[in-house]
Amino acid sequence: MLNVKLICVGKMRERWFVDAFSEYRKRLAAYCRLELVEPEERRLSEKPSDGEIRQALEKEGEEILKAIPPDAFVVCLCVEGQQMPSEGMAELISRQENSGKPRLCFVIGGSYGLADSVKARADRKLSMSKMTFPHHLARVMLIEQLYRGFKILEGSRYHK
Repeated sequence: MLNVKLICVGKMRERWFVDAFSEYRKRLAAYCRLELVEPEERRLSEKPSDGEIRQALEKEGEEILKAIPPDAFVVCLCVEGQQMPSEGMAELISRQENSGKPRLCFVIGGSYGLADSVKARADRKLSMSKMTFPHHLARVMLIEQLYRGFKILEGSRYHK
């Protein structure tokens, strides 16, 4: 069974995000072992300087890098990543399940993204869209796409 680790900066507090995430997490239990790690998002001033942002990202990045299993295939969600269709997610899941190292790790940064050190660790950079989304919504979208990927692999009608 595939081990999937989601490293997502910040805690979700909005009930609708929490409920949606919980529903897909429950559904995924039949397909993978899912672990969620939520490093603390650094608080910044009202109008942070570039240096303040960079420093916060570096601190978050240190926590993220510690949480990444050494043998994991790492996918960072970031604006400079490539987009992929749902079938591509299914292919990524299948490839990792059959790799002999069935460990897949997804990383979602906070409001200001991810530190360069984290992006450098990525085996793949993924973008959900050219649009901007709240990072907590991105977390819900990612877990739904993971579920969809597994359903595609089993030939389910979920993905039409």
